[in-house]
This record gives sequence, structure tokens and C-alpha cells, in this order.
Amino acid sequence: MKTENNKGARLSRQRETILAELRKVKTHPTADEVYDMVRKILPRISLGTVYRNLDFLSSRGVVLRLGGAGTQKRFDGNPAAHPHLRCSVCGRVDDLECALTLPELPLEQSMGYSGLRCDVEFVGVCPLCAGKDF
Repeated sequence: MKTENNKGARLSRQRETILAELRKVKTHPTADEVYDMVRKILPRISLGTVYRNLDFLSSRGVVLRLGGAGTQKRFDGNPAAHPHLRCSVCGRVDDLECALTLPELPLEQSMGYSGLRCDVEFVGVCPLCAGKDF
């Protein structure tokens, strides 16, 4: 049975499962980690299917794709704009729970871009990595 989410994206059983599993966790998993989670429910799903569906969901704003150039992409089941903390050593990502007002770009300065959003990410060393010798 196919349903639609609030962003107008058709949700197949595979997409519904991927989205449900992603929304259960706060760990901002990689696509491989999402695949491992979803395989417990849909054992025949392929890694390629998980990648394609994460791309689909993130392109429609249903989930957030996190990570800049040269970093492993992680996914957030909470699509609302909110800041993150990233460990520069292990890549762990956490939601930053604070009242932070994200800036908006005035239309006259957008240079014709549409669908603008602002991603705020603070980078440092997480508590687990801080205690390790490298």
C-alpha cells in the first residue's frame, strides 16, 4: 500500500520502513547503517535501494542529508532546520539542543537560487574521542 507523506512524496513500503527506522534513532546514521537497520525488517532489500530511497527522501526535504564535501553522508529523520555538532575525529553527529536562530538570506541577495536553507554545524572532538590517544 502506497501512501503520501506531508511533502507529497509517494511512500512505498520500502520508503516507509526506511523513514520509520531513521526517525526512531537520534544517531544520524550513514546509509550503510540505515541499510543494516532496515534489513532486519526487509531482509531482501538491497543497499542500492536504501541509497536511492535516502536520496529521494532527502531531495524532497523529508529527511536531512548531513555532511559536507569529503565527509561521509549521514541522515537525520528530523527535517526541521536545527544545528548539529560533528566530531572531527570519528564523524559522530549530534543534534545541538539550544535556541539558535538560523539566518535567512534576503531574496534580493539569493542570486536566483530557490529552496534555500541554512545548515549550521559546529565541529569539534566528541567526549569519546577526547579521551583517546592518537
